[in-house]
Amino acid sequence: MRLIADLLLMRGNIGKPGAGICPLRGHSNVQGNRTVGISEKPSAAFLDSLQRVMGITPPRHHGHDAVKALEAMIAGEAKALICLGGNFAVAMPDHERAFPAMRGLELSVHVGTKLNRSHLLTAKETFILPCLGRTELDLQASGRQSITVEDSMSMVHASSGKLKPASPMLRSEPAIVAGLAKATLPASKVDWQYLVEDYDRIRDLIEQTIPGFEDYNQRIRHPGGFRMPLPPTERIWPTATGKAMFSVFKGVHENVVVEGEDVMRLVTLRSHDQYNTTIYAMDDRYRGVFGRRDVLFMNEQDMAAQGLEHGDRVDIHTALPGSALTLEDITVVAYGIAPGTVGAYYPEANVLVPLNYLDEESGTPSYKSVPVRLTLRSKEIRPLAGGAKKV
Repeated sequence: MRLIADLLLMRGNIGKPGAGICPLRGHSNVQGNRTVGISEKPSAAFLDSLQRVMGITPPRHHGHDAVKALEAMIAGEAKALICLGGNFAVAMPDHERAFPAMRGLELSVHVGTKLNRSHLLTAKETFILPCLGRTELDLQASGRQSITVEDSMSMVHASSGKLKPASPMLRSEPAIVAGLAKATLPASKVDWQYLVEDYDRIRDLIEQTIPGFEDYNQRIRHPGGFRMPLPPTERIWPTATGKAMFSVFKGVHENVVVEGEDVMRLVTLRSHDQYNTTIYAMDDRYRGVFGRRDVLFMNEQDMAAQGLEHGDRVDIHTALPGSALTLEDITVVAYGIAPGTVGAYYPEANVLVPLNYLDEESGTPSYKSVPVRLTLRSKEIRPLAGGAKKV
């Protein structure tokens, strides 16, 4: 990613309409969460501003990212986990370690719109708190409420549900968070109930705390919302020199070299009928797979080199020192994937990703480049209603 950005900088692309790089930091408001300071390592400037506006003294030490949180759970250092949505254990690598770690907690709390696998990995005490979905009507003391989201293009807009809630017992996510805070910190300087009564009040505080949110409540009421400031698009570089800075690539030594001609690089993929860990159906029309997900996409040249045919069933083994992770009984599918690379579906293939095999800077597990070996399990085609054709 950084090398692509370097190339565009050299070409002078940044700051030209239609010529730059997508400022993607995530989707489903992941980008918006980061913008408003939801991070395990918030900046000192953000914490200073938060302290000034809210009159509290926020902790200054950094917290855990997802992998570090799981490692702390495995080590017994983390005793409780509160999840605002998500399917934490399934999204993580190395399920053989992740699932027992969830069960070993003293307390787990899950806020969600539907049941998922992580909810069922119960701790000594587990609470599942159903909440309103974004499509459901959210009525508070001041009336109908809207939340705001930031999309991948840095556009911020309001989102308001219209459907009748599935149950009158459901609370909104802001109401649940505020309720937890009020119950946990009864002497808090923050009037949590006051904020929940009208979400505009929450946005007023965001406006006071974070640059770029001036006239927040007014601007989200305009069709399409507004765009967050992105200095490079105006050819403004917020660096010490005032100039754009290139990244220096450390080199190919960053990748673990695994010996053997039979070693492949596994990339995990999502299907057409999938959204993150949510699998809506078993079809992947983009890749010609229907009614099943237990498949391994493989280049036909690699298949021939390893004596495999379309429809063979194999076991996949992680080919890293000290690792014994295996995904069993997967059907090989001939596919136009890069030579030396195989593909399998996320999150099923997460069992092959070691917890400590990650990018050192971002902490992101290596879901897209895991060294693996294949062993033939059976030439007998699995009798399923679905199928997978050569693509």
